[in-house]
Amino acid sequence: MPGRDRRSGRSGQAEAALVPMTASMLAAGLTKWPTWQQAWVTTVICLVLLAAVRRMRPSRFTEFSLPTLQELAVLTGLYGLWRSAKKLPLTQSEGAIERARSIVDIQEAIWLPTELSLQRFVIDHDPLGWLSAAYYITMHVPALFVFLAWMFWRHRDEYGRWRNILALTTAGCLFIRFVHVAPPRFLTDLGYQDLSEVYAMSVYGPVGTGVSGQFVAMPSIHVAWAGVIGIGIFAASSSRWKWLFAAHLPITILVVSATGHHWWLDGIVALGLIGLSWLIDEGVRRAWRARRPSELGDEGGEEVVVVGEGAELRELGDHVVG
Repeated sequence: MPGRDRRSGRSGQAEAALVPMTASMLAAGLTKWPTWQQAWVTTVICLVLLAAVRRMRPSRFTEFSLPTLQELAVLTGLYGLWRSAKKLPLTQSEGAIERARSIVDIQEAIWLPTELSLQRFVIDHDPLGWLSAAYYITMHVPALFVFLAWMFWRHRDEYGRWRNILALTTAGCLFIRFVHVAPPRFLTDLGYQDLSEVYAMSVYGPVGTGVSGQFVAMPSIHVAWAGVIGIGIFAASSSRWKWLFAAHLPITILVVSATGHHWWLDGIVALGLIGLSWLIDEGVRRAWRARRPSELGDEGGEEVVVVGEGAELRELGDHVVG
């Protein structure tokens, strides 16, 4: 009987260990994002359908389809550019580890807390470690798609601004990433671990393979996109629930650091790019408005108020979502 009990105990422990392992494998399997080839094919299909719909007589169908297909073409094209950029032969991995150590020195000089303390905390609290790894691998791209769809249908007048900020910020991140920087998980001599590997949720294989580059910590695309989502929701929505969804930004900042994928400075630079992108978009809008002809009548009558794009749609739905 004692031997039987011991075997039952070991069996129970093995079964208990299978639960997080199975969940981890499922989470990793859900991150098979579309390839750059699939993105470009989708863009072409959207452009062909857009040309066909434009030849149709105006109707409710064309009113719905034209802006939808146009934005799908833009977004899938941008996604294709993002995924294609890693194929360019301009990136250099030489010196990536040394640059990472320089970031450690800079962060110490400006009194930033070490990411290692945060990582040890979530490792000591195992559920937090697993949740951090799962959040890192699953929320990055889907959250962005949901945000763009929500902004497009609920806040059309603000959608163009945040789509532009997203594109400019991503372009800035890709440009800086041509100078490679290793993430904390490569500095094992300092005690860092790759929590995605610890919990079997890594999207990376050997260096140079996997969903994304491995020496591209600076700046953090995760934080950049989460910043667009969080700040965009906070700026556009008047709902009391916006605080909950805008929390995606601080959660992402903590998660990317705790899992060993990014330095604090990676996120700081990404947020700085969002601010710069906003200034560029606002500057272009002001220059465009200044160049537009006056909307006044021939005899200096009342100013004609031009309704912003999508204002009618906003009036129909904002009282529900905010």
